[in-house]
Amino acid sequence: MQTVTPKKQPKIIAVSNQKGGVGKTTTAINLGAALAEAGCKTLIIDLDPQGNASTGLGVSHTDRGTSSYDLLVDGAALADVSHACDVAGLNIVPATADLSSADVELADKSGRVGFLRKALRDQMGELADYQFVLIDCPPSLNLLTINAMVAADSILVPLQSEFFALEGLSQLMLTLREVRQGANPDLRIEGIVLTMYDKRNNLSLQVEEDARENLGDLVFKTVIPRNVRLSEAPSFAKPILDYDKNSAGAVAYRALAAELLALNGQTAGGVK
Repeated sequence: MQTVTPKKQPKIIAVSNQKGGVGKTTTAINLGAALAEAGCKTLIIDLDPQGNASTGLGVSHTDRGTSSYDLLVDGAALADVSHACDVAGLNIVPATADLSSADVELADKSGRVGFLRKALRDQMGELADYQFVLIDCPPSLNLLTINAMVAADSILVPLQSEFFALEGLSQLMLTLREVRQGANPDLRIEGIVLTMYDKRNNLSLQVEEDARENLGDLVFKTVIPRNVRLSEAPSFAKPILDYDKNSAGAVAYRALAAELLALNGQTAGGVK
């Protein structure tokens, strides 16, 4: 009798920081593209009502008939809500402004923090085609972000290389602890990635030193530099790997993807 080997479940990572402007969506887009380039089929779920990840990957508002709102609230099928990106191996579930009302709609419902987890678990057959799922969270610790944390295996935190950056982590860590004590005891921190890093700036160097001293191995070795080309790419609806594959930003996100794969026992193109 032939033995059927079950497909592995994907690694689900919530990309989260309650502060805006820290490179969260930039990281979700470009890390996803770098993972796909490395041979790992990747799905991005845009859970931010602003929908910047969707726009940055070329999904126009007119093409978002169904969205992450339908996945979250109604458990819509992934096949109906996901879009293939121009990057081979990268798909996205886009966001619409409908997500803005999700907090209110779910607030009085039983199991309100677990809607996304249920939606994803109900479709593990389809999700098994992916190696990674990245959830781009809104820049706040609201019910959408909690749903992402409950659904995720881990959290990746973009941390801007600016004054008070570490202080801003405290509320996120408290929320993480609450989720661990309740709906998702297995949730862990995948890592913290320093963004908007300028090695010529003493402040960036000091933030890096403080982060590594206080958080140790949780901080990725890779840092994401301030880079004009990286800032320009979203306006052309492209990840940096397509917009300028040799730029400092593209090199950094490839390195971050390689580091993430190594942490998960994988190399480009497959499992070790």
